Amino acid sequence: MTLTYFCYGWCLWLYLNWLPLFFKNNYSLDIKNSALFASGVFFAGVVGDSVGGVLSDKILDRTGNVRLARLSVTVVGFAGALLSLFPILFVHDITVVALCLSAGFFCAELVIGPMWSIPMDIAPKYSGTASGIMNTGSAFAAIVSPLVAGFVIDATGNWYLPFLMSMGLLMLGGVSAFLMHPERPFEEAEGRVPAAKVVAAE
Repeated sequence: MTLTYFCYGWCLWLYLNWLPLFFKNNYSLDIKNSALFASGVFFAGVVGDSVGGVLSDKILDRTGNVRLARLSVTVVGFAGALLSLFPILFVHDITVVALCLSAGFFCAELVIGPMWSIPMDIAPKYSGTASGIMNTGSAFAAIVSPLVAGFVIDATGNWYLPFLMSMGLLMLGGVSAFLMHPERPFEEAEGRVPAAKVVAAE
């Protein structure tokens, strides 16, 4: 779960940190127009956040299958984001690239709803702890992704290589998603006495 969310986080932070600069430097746009193109991409992600959660709940309502409801949307999100980024490696028209990046960010954000549901599926009594462990993956990606992308861009001058790396991480995320089992709730060890019921010895 943490690995899968790390892969999502890598892609997210690449978008958040480098997208405006990508438009500015790769297409010689001024700050205003660069921000305009970037905001359109980010708006697609906002829509994807809600759509992913709604789809996951609809699948769960119809099938009663928790794993199918969570993994289907997550895997489709990773796959869609990966496929949407492919054209930007070959097509350099700014409108086409902006549309591809928007589609990619929309698909990547489909992952949010089902992923944040999984900690509650697995450990309903400890959903805060489980969510924190999962979010560690994205937080670590937030540290590493900008550093790696910045180093690669400085070393090569190629603004497309960070997106190529993200495509690899999206593929890994889609594969690692199959290792998650939200249908298997966490069970406490037998014989463990809950803290609230511990009494002092007489």
